[in-house]
Amino acid sequence: MCEETWEAPNLTAFINKKESTSKTNKYSETKALKRARCLFSSSETQPMIIAVNTRMLQLNKMEGIGYFAFESFKRIVKLHPEHEFVFIFDRPYDSSFIFSDNIKGVYLSPAARHPILWYIWYEWSLARFLKKLKPDIFVSPDGYLPLSIKSKTLAVIHDINFEHYPEDLPFFNRIYYRYFFSRFAKKATRISTVSEFSKKDISETYNISDSKIDVVYNGAGEEFKPVSENKMTEIRARYSLGKPYFIFIGSLHRRKNIANLLKAFDIFQKDSGAGFKILLAGTKRWWTEDMEQAYQNMTYKADVIFTGRVSDSDLQELTASAFALTYVSLFEGFGIPIIEAFRCDVPVITSNTTSMPEIAADAAYLVDPFSVEEIAKAMKELYQNEALKNKLIEKGRTRKMSFNWDKTAEDLWQSMMKACKSE
Repeated sequence: MCEETWEAPNLTAFINKKESTSKTNKYSETKALKRARCLFSSSETQPMIIAVNTRMLQLNKMEGIGYFAFESFKRIVKLHPEHEFVFIFDRPYDSSFIFSDNIKGVYLSPAARHPILWYIWYEWSLARFLKKLKPDIFVSPDGYLPLSIKSKTLAVIHDINFEHYPEDLPFFNRIYYRYFFSRFAKKATRISTVSEFSKKDISETYNISDSKIDVVYNGAGEEFKPVSENKMTEIRARYSLGKPYFIFIGSLHRRKNIANLLKAFDIFQKDSGAGFKILLAGTKRWWTEDMEQAYQNMTYKADVIFTGRVSDSDLQELTASAFALTYVSLFEGFGIPIIEAFRCDVPVITSNTTSMPEIAADAAYLVDPFSVEEIAKAMKELYQNEALKNKLIEKGRTRKMSFNWDKTAEDLWQSMMKACKSE
């Protein structure tokens, strides 16, 4: 059931040496020593073994959590070469994810693709491996934890939307999340999350002290930047028949409020006569009946363009060539596309709920996501009011400075060290 593939043999030697030492000196792995090893991070101290759940690192398939893990640990491992990092995957992994020489890649089967396999992978395969490894800390960027391990743990719980909108998820996913995540949160030595909103939500929903939770904001890639007029013309010719377009970025999930966005766009087209397009850049994995009905009932459904999943380079160009980002989710823990649009000098329409006002601040047009009319009004006002559009772009240039992946990596590392220091 559990297949282990080692990237390099010296990790096994490192573990065996550690186990041999513990047999000859019964005090070598006391709580005091483990705590001392975590308290310091300079090359003058004994190196730590840091295990990381990297199953979300999947080539050309990453979304929010995957990018968080990728961008954070790409930096952390290079900033802390004195420590040994063990990246743990649930399927054969691409070598590009082994960012530096102090990383050892491990593949444990089975691939965790649905709730039953999640349970097997975390509670059997991963738990057995970690009990053998005895890491100083285990970091899980997707928030899942093996409940039976004794190592210090840091769970990154990005949001708990499933507690508020359980009906948006398949039945067994919903049952798994709602049963296990409260237990993961209580099991974790420490929790990181991506907004003050999520910190408060996790604390109140699971009755956990907010002093146990650190806010580690997401960043946005430096590749997101404005494009030239010529490039914008080229991108619009390729994707939107040369027309200006609104863009939504993300999985086409009910929580993303796609049905109301389509209804609002239909009203905008009718009232403005602008002849715009709207691009939905994401997979239809979670496409629902109400979304399909909203689409089929549109007068202007010919102006809706489904791009499917696009490459990172294409996504940057699509974002930068948009008239505006329409990101009117019902629930978000952060909302990375908001910051990506700010970096591209693209105005943003987003929701006045959950974390989005915190992330956007005064740099976006905030709307009630439950009001189709309000979303349509925002589209129309941006179209008709050039001064408003330019004001939001300027504010976005300022707001984007608050978020970058270097700061994310630094804050995540500090959260890891706090977990190590905990008794």
